[in-house]
This record gives sequence, C-alpha cells and structure tokens, in this order.
Amino acid sequence: MTPAVRISIRVKRRASRTRVLRADGLSIEASLAAPPVDGAANAELIALLASVLAVSKSSLRLVLGDTSKNKVVEVTNLSADEVTTRLIAAIR
Repeated sequence: MTPAVRISIRVKRRASRTRVLRADGLSIEASLAAPPVDGAANAELIALLASVLAVSKSSLRLVLGDTSKNKVVEVTNLSADEVTTRLIAAIR
C-alpha cells in the first residue's frame, strides 16, 4: 500500500474561479470561489483536488488549516510522483 502524501496549500478565497494557480512539487497555490463560511471553501478545495488528482473525495483529508489560508491535505492511493505530475498538469 502506498503511504499517504501531504500537500501544502496556500488558498486565495472568494476568487472569480476555482483553480490551481501554481504548483511547486507538493506545494501549491489555489484560488477558490467559495467564501470561507461554514466550511464551504474547504469543501470546494477537496472537490478541486479530487478533480485534479482524479481520485475520490474520500481519498483526501484536510489535516491542518481548517480555518487558515495555509492548509495541508493528505492524499491516499497515489505516490508523491503521481501527485506532483497531476498538480503540475492542472496549471497548464
């Protein structure tokens, strides 16, 4: 079984659209259209990462930063190389 991979994320909330802005290895910057109210931004971040990484939402877990702009998300079922490749492909 592949060990979990952690992604460091800097979030820009209330953006015009949701997308990955920058990827540098396992560190990314993402913009989210959802406001930081009642976990809406966190839910949108998980949905964005699930789409970008082509994994189910249950494969992702917010580990740190529930109420912060700086977050850490844990990904299961993918290697660090696969995660990095998919994140970089998302910004093109």
